[in-house]
Amino acid sequence: MFAIIDCSYINSIRQNMELNEFERVYFVGIGGIGMSALARYFNSLQIEVYGFDKVETVLTNTLVEEGIKVHYDEDVNQIPENVDLVIYTPAIPKDNMELNYFLNNNYTVMKRAEVLGVISRNKRTIGVAGTHGKTTTTAILTHILRTCGINCTSFLGGIAQNYNSNFVHGNSDWVVMEADEFDRSFLYLHPELAIVTSMDADHLDIYGDKVSLHKTFEEYVLQVSDTLFYKHDLPLYSNMNMEIEYVKYGINDGDCSAFNIRSEAPYFVFDWSGPETKIDNLIFSLAGTHNVMNATAAIAVAKKLGCNDNKIRESLLTFKGIKRRFELIVNNEEHIFIDDYAHHPEEIKVAISAARTMYPDKKITGVFQPHLYSRTRDFVNGFAEALDQLDELILMDIYPARELPIEGVTSQIIFEKMNNPNKVMIRKSQLLDELKGRELELLITLGAGDIGALVPDIDKMLMEN
Repeated sequence: MFAIIDCSYINSIRQNMELNEFERVYFVGIGGIGMSALARYFNSLQIEVYGFDKVETVLTNTLVEEGIKVHYDEDVNQIPENVDLVIYTPAIPKDNMELNYFLNNNYTVMKRAEVLGVISRNKRTIGVAGTHGKTTTTAILTHILRTCGINCTSFLGGIAQNYNSNFVHGNSDWVVMEADEFDRSFLYLHPELAIVTSMDADHLDIYGDKVSLHKTFEEYVLQVSDTLFYKHDLPLYSNMNMEIEYVKYGINDGDCSAFNIRSEAPYFVFDWSGPETKIDNLIFSLAGTHNVMNATAAIAVAKKLGCNDNKIRESLLTFKGIKRRFELIVNNEEHIFIDDYAHHPEEIKVAISAARTMYPDKKITGVFQPHLYSRTRDFVNGFAEALDQLDELILMDIYPARELPIEGVTSQIIFEKMNNPNKVMIRKSQLLDELKGRELELLITLGAGDIGALVPDIDKMLMEN
């Protein structure tokens, strides 16, 4: 089990440490999307970076190619000598041998979120929070700012295709950070500017209920020092912190608004207005009104920082998106294949809606891999309702991630709640054979587990048929 960390000791480290003074940093769970971004940050400082992860992936192999040492056996004998700092993710199991070795032998051990707090301490930080949309919004904002000449550093929760990375190194005072609500991690950040995209119930294994989740978002907002940009219908009220400015954004609503939205495949086109500016006919490379909403928030922040309208226009057109966020894999006369990270009912709804808007005449076949037993249990009705929007569903087993099985919780409980008769349940190993036997007009894969690892094989199959 985890040893108890002395919080006063950690706080003293936070106040006094300079991260570039370390020589050797070790990551427990280096393959996670947030952890690997931090590993790349330390690697960019010419610090030796080592790490453990239980699974070899494309991402961990890329880290190795960049000079980071990674191993996959939980083995303290593979830990190098003279480690200055150990960073771990809360997703690591409590009985992890390596982490307990560090904790029991008085190493400096910090959570990923705490290290992000240290990094942002001497920077002008923009935090992007929300149960949905934060990765896309962070990436859009990063691309706008850099196109406009603000050479920000960014930590992303996905691989931005413009930079082929989840870490973007910059030399300005600005750092853009995805502010993660999981495990209340975003409370380590004290951003100058902040965006809150959404506050739907999620991570109920952490929060217990939606009320507790909302209270934690309110705590985060109290740590903003200058301006909060938030979706107009969120319960974040301006009497919470009278020292900062509140800016609402939305579709046809708010202080900053997108309107006149239309689909001109493969683009979405919209107009944007703010208190002092109106920009017409913005051509955006991402599909869906939810992504227009994300862009609306990013534009609002960019205008706050003085970005030029024409540069904003250029950045939206040249933004290439994020891997596994409504990523268009195949687009030809026979097949359309989209891969999406959606793992919450609301995310699934907007992904299917975007596909339907872009390709209204296509039959949509969806493959969904539920993520976490607890999330499946907590949102079974929402999953069934969202997946009923598909023409056909192929439902896979639950991807457990950090969790142990929960009695009575399997994909079957979603399957039984659904009204759509065109549904089947399969194991992951059966997916390719199942797809080969179908006429696939528009295929969309959905889920945050290891379903993404099957995308190259599905791509190859479709291109051969």
